[in-house]
Amino acid sequence: MPQPPVSLAERVATDIRDLIAQGALRPGQRLSEAGMAERLGVSRNSLREAFRSLTNEGLVTYEANRGVSVAVPSMAAVVDIYRVRRMIEVQALRSAFPQHPAVARMAAAVTRAQDLAAGQDWVGVGNANMEFHAAIVDLADSPRLNAFFEKLATELRLAFGLLDEPEVMHAPYVPMNGDLVAMIKRGESEDAALRLEQYLLQSERAVLAALTRLDTAHP
Repeated sequence: MPQPPVSLAERVATDIRDLIAQGALRPGQRLSEAGMAERLGVSRNSLREAFRSLTNEGLVTYEANRGVSVAVPSMAAVVDIYRVRRMIEVQALRSAFPQHPAVARMAAAVTRAQDLAAGQDWVGVGNANMEFHAAIVDLADSPRLNAFFEKLATELRLAFGLLDEPEVMHAPYVPMNGDLVAMIKRGESEDAALRLEQYLLQSERAVLAALTRLDTAHP
């Protein structure tokens, strides 16, 4: 059955989501209508429609007399994001089998992260890490879960965008990701799931601690 055509506004919204996910748009950054319309090569009407969609998703905010800005996530939002991640990713990894095509994508994301880490490109490492976790979700073979996780990951990148410690946030997880791939390839999916659950708890604590330090430094 053919898919319905995607509107221009939907494509613009996707482009902005991608810019947020890549760290090209940072939390709190004001999004000028004129500047964004020129950057994306679209009309202001299409851009406004995309902004409305992204506002409903919580990725941008609108304030009278200030316009549209990239959303700034709260600690409560971070806690909720990680709770949902554990529900989705741990179960997906628990049901994994070594021959699933997503396992190869997980391994490729680890290799990419290792190469980027060698070049001290920690933002790139963060992007590779999110590719790794998207591949974990893909183990569930659910297009709906994949689409949901894509939006969730964009919200998580908003939190990462607040932090000035990309190496601290991303470096420890490169070898951990490699360990998870090795465990899955050995058929140790249950042990890998338990390891991932602890890994996500550690990551959540690190993000919350970094946000606390940020709040203390900028009350």
